[in-house]
Amino acid sequence: MKIGPKIRRLRMQKGLTQEELAGRSELSKGFISQLERDLTSPSIATLVDILQCLGTDLKTFFSDTKDEQVVFKKTDFFIKEDAQLSNEIQWIIPNAQKNMMEPLIINIESDGSTYPHNPHEGEEFGYVLQGTIELHIGTEMYKVKKGEAFSFIPNQIHHLKNTTPSKATILWISCPPSF
Repeated sequence: MKIGPKIRRLRMQKGLTQEELAGRSELSKGFISQLERDLTSPSIATLVDILQCLGTDLKTFFSDTKDEQVVFKKTDFFIKEDAQLSNEIQWIIPNAQKNMMEPLIINIESDGSTYPHNPHEGEEFGYVLQGTIELHIGTEMYKVKKGEAFSFIPNQIHHLKNTTPSKATILWISCPPSF
């Protein structure tokens, strides 16, 4: 378990600076900074002192109730590059497979494509952020340009292809997750 971000959230909820928390817990500001970035680990006694300064205890801090992350930064993304197909898939909401939908950013280089996806239950949605792509659904092909969206029931094999000379970027949302 990464405790640093949780300590940082608690500190910020209390309106404390790193320096103020360090002073109250008789630690250095540098230690608090490293702790919040998970670059160091505190002893149990030190953690108890920090948590007391933050108005909580070990039991509450490590309880199974998790804070739901709402905002995801680029550093949270999981990225997979596929040189063979000339594409890159960015999972912009980590662990979205447990959710009802899975949003992705797909970058497809010139003459690149995604793997063909077999038919499955649910819905698919896409919005072209950059470039132009071909959307293949079964035997049908649709051209989709920057600023255009598509939506379909994935009951046939489907994939995206970029036949243009420039990169294409697509926001893709699969419901339920299928990537």
